[in-house]
Amino acid sequence: MLNLATKHNDPEQRLGWNERIGYASAAFGWNMINGIIGTFLTVYFTNVAFLDAAIISTIIAVSKLFDGVSDLIVGRMVDNTKSKMGKARPWLLRMCIPFAIATVLLFFVPQSFPTAVKYVYVFIMYNIVNTVCLTAMQVPYYSLISLLTRNAYERGFLGNIQQIFQTLGNVFINSVFTIMLVKFSSSAETYFTQQAFTVTIAILCLIMVLVTLVTVFTTKERVTDRPSGENEKPEQKVSTMTAVKSLLTNKYWVMMFFAMLCIFFVIIFYSIGGVYYAIYIFGDMGQVSWMNNAISIAQFAIMFVTPFFMKKFGKRPIYTAGMLCLTLGFLGFGFVDFSVPLMIVFNAIKGIGLGMSGGMAMGMVADAIFYGQLKSGVNAVGMGNAGVSAAQKIGLGLGQAIFGWVLSGAGFDAALDTQGGAQPESVITAIKFMYNYIPMIMCALIFVMMLVFFNLDKDLKKLKEEKGMK
Repeated sequence: MLNLATKHNDPEQRLGWNERIGYASAAFGWNMINGIIGTFLTVYFTNVAFLDAAIISTIIAVSKLFDGVSDLIVGRMVDNTKSKMGKARPWLLRMCIPFAIATVLLFFVPQSFPTAVKYVYVFIMYNIVNTVCLTAMQVPYYSLISLLTRNAYERGFLGNIQQIFQTLGNVFINSVFTIMLVKFSSSAETYFTQQAFTVTIAILCLIMVLVTLVTVFTTKERVTDRPSGENEKPEQKVSTMTAVKSLLTNKYWVMMFFAMLCIFFVIIFYSIGGVYYAIYIFGDMGQVSWMNNAISIAQFAIMFVTPFFMKKFGKRPIYTAGMLCLTLGFLGFGFVDFSVPLMIVFNAIKGIGLGMSGGMAMGMVADAIFYGQLKSGVNAVGMGNAGVSAAQKIGLGLGQAIFGWVLSGAGFDAALDTQGGAQPESVITAIKFMYNYIPMIMCALIFVMMLVFFNLDKDLKKLKEEKGMK
């Protein structure tokens, strides 16, 4: 099979740029789709399909129960996969097209269906997209970073490049999504039309499939289940309970699980909140472009220098500093919403924080899993990354659900828009609070945890020395 990966099999050596870029390409694609689902799905349901925000939020919350279980199932499937392509890459190849088709259908609620049937349709399609397809792509993709290389610096570097490409996906969506809606809308008066969403989503899903295939054919899995120096021993299957126990007793994996859950809760709050902020405070959904791009462009820029700081200071200090920037960015934005230039400045500070922490995150997860393997002797790459994937999706799902519940409780009614009425002041207050202060609190919690309790860089180095490893 065609493979354009770096031409060596040593898991301790560094990778070539073709493989680094190839690995990160899929992140651009699925983060585009994740960004659309996270940012625009609630708006689509309330303002195009005219469904109730509270009911939609409940559907999303219930779906997360299935989603968490599916992550563990896929994690075990990845751990037990044996093919010439490796453990993770086959899943990316198999699932990218089903993921694309399901996403298009998620944004295509049939208007002819009775209202109750529409909610059933949403429940089924949301779970096919998230519980099945996204899980079967995301868990293998996150596992891939641990299967390409065992080199700690290289894992951190790959995590940083992955975040750069994810950010490019965000910038791309922020810049073109509303333009595409206008282009393909069936109405000159509004771009909130079914045709606009269907054509736009279909085009973007095609791009996602193509860049995922780039990852499949430009990477190579070099890391086996056997620790270095023990190639003569046969591979041993690890039971699910043994893998779960090893993860739950790995304090650094548990802390990364909590951090990822919280940060994706934050991301979904400012993503959805930004859209509603633009519509109901600025009066134009197009304003969400500069709001989100101020974050994404600053995030993109800082990630070009974080590898140099990582090499000098390690991953944890960079991640912790990022959380401090995020906390200050959210706090400051809440006091300057009278000034667009100052709002851009504080959103850029958020972006710097997100770039610093995001660039380190997956490398820290891989290091935490490797630390657990050295400590317990249990290789749980698939399950470990499945858990982190679950944390992300739980954070995103709970964020979407809670945002919808709060919005509904505050008195939000999309019908007022079509009738020329204004949303109640309680809705405006709720949007501002969810966009600024809840994310600030979450980031502050992660900052304190990392500053006080997280010493993985030092402990992993010490453990590797004890094991006689480089």
